Amino acid sequence: MHRTEPNSSRAAWLVFAAGVCAALHVGKLPPAIATLREALGMTLVEAGFLLSLVQAAGMAAVLFFVGLGSLGLTDRDEGRNAEAGREMYETGNYISPTFNYEPRFAKPVFVYWLMSLSYHLFGVSEFAARFPSAIFGVGLILLQYLFLTRCRGPVVGLFGAAMLLLNLEIIGLSRMALTDSVLIFFTTLSLYGFWLGLYGEGRERHYLWFFYIGMALATLTKGPIGFLIPMLAVGLYLWLTRSWGLFWRHGFPIPGLVLFLLLALPWYLMMLNIHGQRYTTSAQGDTIGRFFGTMEGHGGTLLFYLPVFLLGFFPWSGLLPFAWYQAYRSWRDSKRSGALPPSQTSVLDVHPSPHALEWFTAAWILGGLVFFSLSSTRLPHYIGPLFPAAAILTASYWNRCVTDQATPGLRAAIHTITAVGCILALAFASLPPLYAKFAGKLIDEFPLAGQVTLGPGPYTVASVFLVGMGLIAYFGFSETRRPAVFWVAGGSLALVVLATTQLIFPLMHHFVIEPPQQLAEVAGVNLGPNDRLILYGQPRPSLVFYAKRKAIVVPKNEEANIKPYLTQPGRTMILLPAAFRNRLPFETMDYPVLLERYGYILLANQSLIHVPEEAEQPPVRIPGH
Repeated sequence: MHRTEPNSSRAAWLVFAAGVCAALHVGKLPPAIATLREALGMTLVEAGFLLSLVQAAGMAAVLFFVGLGSLGLTDRDEGRNAEAGREMYETGNYISPTFNYEPRFAKPVFVYWLMSLSYHLFGVSEFAARFPSAIFGVGLILLQYLFLTRCRGPVVGLFGAAMLLLNLEIIGLSRMALTDSVLIFFTTLSLYGFWLGLYGEGRERHYLWFFYIGMALATLTKGPIGFLIPMLAVGLYLWLTRSWGLFWRHGFPIPGLVLFLLLALPWYLMMLNIHGQRYTTSAQGDTIGRFFGTMEGHGGTLLFYLPVFLLGFFPWSGLLPFAWYQAYRSWRDSKRSGALPPSQTSVLDVHPSPHALEWFTAAWILGGLVFFSLSSTRLPHYIGPLFPAAAILTASYWNRCVTDQATPGLRAAIHTITAVGCILALAFASLPPLYAKFAGKLIDEFPLAGQVTLGPGPYTVASVFLVGMGLIAYFGFSETRRPAVFWVAGGSLALVVLATTQLIFPLMHHFVIEPPQQLAEVAGVNLGPNDRLILYGQPRPSLVFYAKRKAIVVPKNEEANIKPYLTQPGRTMILLPAAFRNRLPFETMDYPVLLERYGYILLANQSLIHVPEEAEQPPVRIPGH
């Protein structure tokens, strides 16, 4: 049948309206499908697939983009990254990143390229700094849906995309100016390309090129971890399934290595040519040194990532141990029964077991978790690249739970989800009294600690968790109502994110994050090229971003380093917590306080020339007073 090509603008609006309608009919056949079939000439399958895609993209866009620029940049990584991208945008130096106009070797260049492009499009702002993370986060959810739908069908595809979207870690990383969202996208692209290419036929084998392209771009995003995560997952899987021969025959290993080097290596060679031994020493410290030694106090035990996974992947983390064990058991049974190929020439290499995807994702999680646990430097967001695999494993397991009430571990998984949720509710409910007790220890980071309350936010979040866990228990232990658990768990997480962004973050922004940033912006407006801005106290890299100029950073207890700058000609400004005023050199005692904002002050040896309008606004009443 001949299809007429609809008007592109009308088609776009139809798809958008259908997506909204689909979102309101989750779990049922949306009436919009009939509209799409009639208006765009689609089959039922095509219309359903398109609507699910729009649903996934729409949910991701809402969670990642709404209010993206409303919170000031957090310290310290967001501030460093955003400023490095801004300096690249300002200077036009797209090869050697800088922070505070000094070479920055800690991260490769790709994220700074993205931020610089974002600044060109939207101007320099918090939204623009975070835009690459948000857009790659949306891309990751779509990639998850497309891959899983192709391999396991649209139902598991929707489960997997929603599980990857609706967890605390992925939402957080996709809303921050960090490298992790981009890294996760490229490592996931790499591994999905490997899977589709290895087991594809004909032209589908060309998906394998994405394996090498994804690793190269991930390496340009965050260094060696960009190829280590895919190689660990692939190597462990090929070893467990005895499929190395298949990869050597059909995986383009030599051309792929050449492609990887052509994409990833030139920038590293240019940096080596520009900076020489200084760059190699720093790069070794940020890679090998980070693995074998604790950096910046970020240590922990070998079990550090178990609670991180449990909380970061909540609510689906309750399903994950049982899903992983089921994958392991099916691999073990296949091995014992002789179903795994005894040699590399077996036809079973080309046609994998129906459980092979679960084996692959289980190996992906295990390899990455062991690697990160063995590293001496540990941070919660390091295991982000393992979350797509966790979402596939739990989505497949949950689909079995819904279709087969006798699935092993089902009731224990429901108990685990509700237990972790109740622990989180208790933790949030305990925040206000704990904060009141230990506020005095937060003075360096938060000068008004003890004077500002946390408001109703923590109790609201705790209530959402408790109600959600109650509903999960109610639905989960009923065979007929069990499918509703998925939507209740996802909805509870979405409400938690909404309550946090609307009730907790605005308070943090106004009284903790924004005050020194506002003063830094005033200083930047009033200082000339030969003047000086001194940032004294706890290091806050974001202040350089807001000042938009080079700053002299002097940590607490190093006040003597301020003296040489006080005798230089021109204007000198000092931004610091008000409580630290008496620590400054005697020569600054006659410096007047030009502006004060919630525990931070701006001193200067000369008066201000210009005060931005927002800095002149009267202060808001402090909660708790």
